Amino acid sequence: MQNDKGDVVDMYIPRKCSATNRLIPANDHSSVQINIGRVDSEGRYTGEFDTMALCGFIRGKGLADDALYRLVKENDYLADLRQ
Repeated sequence: MQNDKGDVVDMYIPRKCSATNRLIPANDHSSVQINIGRVDSEGRYTGEFDTMALCGFIRGKGLADDALYRLVKENDYLADLRQ
């Protein structure tokens, strides 16, 4: 919800799993959020990052590594390693 100024005033904004698009409830204590830093052409961190969240369902099934690898390939983070 937003107020008249356009500020977000909700007490809790649920996250979404990047792999399954499921909502991650507040009581899912096995979910993780991973920030992947962006680097410039020389390999230095630029201060920017992309966030990926994985729900406990994926982690409990043992599919977190496959899901993260698929997301990294879809977002083309490994393009420089193909050379």
